[in-house]
Amino acid sequence: MSEQHTIVEEVSLEEVKKGLANGSIALIDVREPNEWAEGHIAGATLNPLSSFDPAALPRDKGKRVVLQCRSGGRTLKALALAQAAGRDDVRAHFRGSMNGWLAAGEPVVRD
Repeated sequence: MSEQHTIVEEVSLEEVKKGLANGSIALIDVREPNEWAEGHIAGATLNPLSSFDPAALPRDKGKRVVLQCRSGGRTLKALALAQAAGRDDVRAHFRGSMNGWLAAGEPVVRD
């Protein structure tokens, strides 16, 4: 039995901003609800890693699914889960995630 390798494509801050602005990216935040409430990127959707559901990820052919968390570690786990569930189209993660977004002075939404 061969070991499955996760395919990872890194997406930059500028690519995320552009994709959110033009609607070409579906940004999925895999942090937990308490982290989401403290601040999230406008336009993102919550799908926490603790209850991650690959079936709930968008399947819009016109949008690239990009995962993000706080620093990037949880997105890699979520990518592996999505790909193991047959979502070969889910390969991208926001390299800087929330830490990079905040460090760049980008705005967040607070609940």
